[in-house]
Amino acid sequence: MKIKNNLLAILLFISCGLFAQGKKMLEKKEEIFALKVAFITNKLPLTSSEAEKFWPIYNAFEDKQFELKHEKSLVFLKKMDDEALSKMSEKEAATLLAKMESTEDEIFQMRKKLLISLKPILSQVKLIKLKKAEEEFNRKLLLQYMKKGPRNN
Repeated sequence: MKIKNNLLAILLFISCGLFAQGKKMLEKKEEIFALKVAFITNKLPLTSSEAEKFWPIYNAFEDKQFELKHEKSLVFLKKMDDEALSKMSEKEAATLLAKMESTEDEIFQMRKKLLISLKPILSQVKLIKLKKAEEEFNRKLLLQYMKKGPRNN
């Protein structure tokens, strides 16, 4: 009975830790997305009509892309630590590579669908400006991360 209670307490502690970690990640995602929206809004001159149609589509794309990347990256990261890699067979490596390629293809297909959805709303020039704004934002975010350091949150 004592072991059962200890096990229950440990499981509760771990699940609370995972929940807190997930909550922190979600808050960070929302903070970064708000910064991205502000950045894109500043770089991409949308009319009110364009913005009304653009943001729901773009937000849905961002949410799906985040879910996919987050879900898949957790699986990949678990299998990519030094110990797991040293024990990985060629067959397991081939399977992992195939999954990684599939995820990248899925993201690419999502991006194509986004562009198809946005073409009736935005001009070709604005679509290119969107791509440029996204790349600038990602570069800026990466530079900020590099300056701050991965351990200093």
